[in-house]
Amino acid sequence: MTVEPAAPQSRPGRTPRLPRTARRFQLLGAAREVFVAQGYHAAAMDEIAERAGVSKPVLYQHFPGKLELYLALLEEHSEKLVSSVREALASTTDNRLRVERSVRAYFDFVNDPSGAHQLVLESDLRSEPAVRQRVEDAFAQCVRAIAATIVADTGLSQDEADLLAVGLVGLAETCSRWWLVRGGTVPPERAIEAMVELAWHGIGGYPRSSPASDGAGPVTDVGAVTDVGAG
Repeated sequence: MTVEPAAPQSRPGRTPRLPRTARRFQLLGAAREVFVAQGYHAAAMDEIAERAGVSKPVLYQHFPGKLELYLALLEEHSEKLVSSVREALASTTDNRLRVERSVRAYFDFVNDPSGAHQLVLESDLRSEPAVRQRVEDAFAQCVRAIAATIVADTGLSQDEADLLAVGLVGLAETCSRWWLVRGGTVPPERAIEAMVELAWHGIGGYPRSSPASDGAGPVTDVGAVTDVGAG
């Protein structure tokens, strides 16, 4: 009787071989936990490898160094935030809902239990040009998305729309972070509602361009504008 060869056993404390994509996902998850808990400077590749259950050579096969690993995480999570804002804007034609969902995107982002928002909004590595560039790019993409919607709906100049968009993004980012630091003492739904009211009473005052005006200029009935899409 022939004996079947025993299945290869993984070394104690090490995870079994994974496809490259799955391994990368695993390594990024372990790195996120370490970076969030300790910050960039205190984090060590040894600890990240141990957290992932792999050897350091395996970690270095995927990421040449700690900075490249950090940048990969920053790219992943900044894109999540940008995508959430874009989805909020595309989800409705009701402008008040657009404001609400955009603000909510920031509150949801900072309130994620993973703490990944710290990499994007509170990085301790802003002095590194590559990190600063990615953080600023994420901010700029959110601003551009909101500004494009403002231009399309109001006919304001690009510069004015950009300024308004920067104000809305700044409000959403700063207030959501402050809310989290304060321990969410204001219930999240109430916090979002308060920020939306603050933003909407300003943005809602800008007249919306009316297709029916046939180029005659924007509508001037501000009261009607604030009810647009309220259906």
